[in-house]
Amino acid sequence: MTRNVGNVDQIVRIVVGLALIAFALGWIFPGTGLNWLGWIGIVPLATAAVSSCPAYSIFGVSTCEKPSPEA
Repeated sequence: MTRNVGNVDQIVRIVVGLALIAFALGWIFPGTGLNWLGWIGIVPLATAAVSSCPAYSIFGVSTCEKPSPEA
């Protein structure tokens, strides 16, 4: 797997993933009946952990910093 998730993207994925899991556990908006949807937060956490997103690979996207050209 090639790395295609940059540092900023990785931080955003971690924050969103943790917020979704907090929602699933009922720490955010408890008792809505849709808290089970928060378990989808595992996906952004997993893609942040491995620094690779399968959807990015399919569409040829990368948020990694490009190496600067040497003079």
